[in-house]
Amino acid sequence: MTASLSALTEQLLDAARNAGADQADALAVRGTSVSIDVLKGKLEHAERSEGVDIGLRVMLGQRQACVSASDVSASTIETMAERAVAMAREAPEDPYIGLADVDQLATSWDLDALELADPMADPDPAELEDHARRAEAAALAVDGVTQVQSTSTGYGENAIHLATSNGFSGGYARTSRSLSLAAISGEGATMERDWAGEGRTFQADLPSPEEIGQEAGERTAARIGAKQPPTGAFPVLFDERISGSLIGHLLGASNGSSIVRGASWLREKLGEQVLPAHLSIVEDPHRARIGGSRPFDGEGLPTARRAIVENGILTGWTLDLATARQLGLQSTANAARGTSAPPSPATSNVTLTPGDSTRDELLAQMGTGLLVTSMIGSTINPTTGDYSRGASGFWVENGEITYPVNECTIAGNLLDMLMRITPANDAKAHHSRQVPSLLVDGMTLAGA
Repeated sequence: MTASLSALTEQLLDAARNAGADQADALAVRGTSVSIDVLKGKLEHAERSEGVDIGLRVMLGQRQACVSASDVSASTIETMAERAVAMAREAPEDPYIGLADVDQLATSWDLDALELADPMADPDPAELEDHARRAEAAALAVDGVTQVQSTSTGYGENAIHLATSNGFSGGYARTSRSLSLAAISGEGATMERDWAGEGRTFQADLPSPEEIGQEAGERTAARIGAKQPPTGAFPVLFDERISGSLIGHLLGASNGSSIVRGASWLREKLGEQVLPAHLSIVEDPHRARIGGSRPFDGEGLPTARRAIVENGILTGWTLDLATARQLGLQSTANAARGTSAPPSPATSNVTLTPGDSTRDELLAQMGTGLLVTSMIGSTINPTTGDYSRGASGFWVENGEITYPVNECTIAGNLLDMLMRITPANDAKAHHSRQVPSLLVDGMTLAGA
């Protein structure tokens, strides 16, 4: 599979040279996916897709253009290159574009250690359908669940190959397997909804359909009788299911694209404290069997473990080559890209330092406040960090859950919130973003 993709990227680079490009890089992607939906015990939808996409970026001096196609014929590749060069001639100059220096490029990597692709045979569609039915039945068996929305399960396999005109060539394949469903309790105005889902790189690591279905049902049944909480200033515990969004806001604000635009509430915080002193955020793109792992980035640079925040101090930005040049820094090998656009910086696997307490122990520490299990909508000011989101979950009194909550808003400022977080120890090892439940004191809660 990878060999044929390699040949496509070489054809693209040859066509770019023949069309007059000074530099070029090429990406070829082959993907196969199968998805099965079941509703009320019957097959509702089945889909299989497969194909190859190719992308070409050409540079003429400091001008660039990108083109993509799903036709891999020789004539299409030739036409792509000619159009890309014509587009580049009309593009504005950008002093920061360009390929990596040859000595920056990755030269070796260990795909076996990363375990990105499951060697097992693709699952049969009938097996996927059976798993969806079993998950749905497990959810419906939970007392209080009145119906289950469509249960979805699927499998995917993707392979990529990247090549550049200055000598880089590399590729890899990855697989994924998933199952998810949403359940409903009550009827009419009293209906409540919750869900559960799991995804893994290796099929053998996926929990059983019964476990996933039962979890969705129990989460939904626990929401029966939800009402608005009181309004005021209270501590908020972000459940592990959604706590990663808080760290995601920090990762977005420390992304080089946000920094070069000046649209980041962290733009003046490099080298300063942004988390409690005992906490760090570490990116590790080499964790085995994790969806965010990768041996090299979208510009052919070798990926490596790095601390984004170390002992509470923001140590650096997340950069690709262009944003690094604009800031006078070095790329952190975080370029990500598809076939139709140039690279841009993005993080892979990140881990927040876990705490010593369980989630229940943080609930006891919280006393009275809100446990948030889901959020909707988002109002985040990118330059100030002002934060406001719709939330639902459970009201806690004297450290104990007392009733389910809906239709409320939590608000604060991310700079202040992140400095007050207390992590639990319940982060999931299989998640690309390993973030445990997070307790944040003194948030503004708007409810009844």
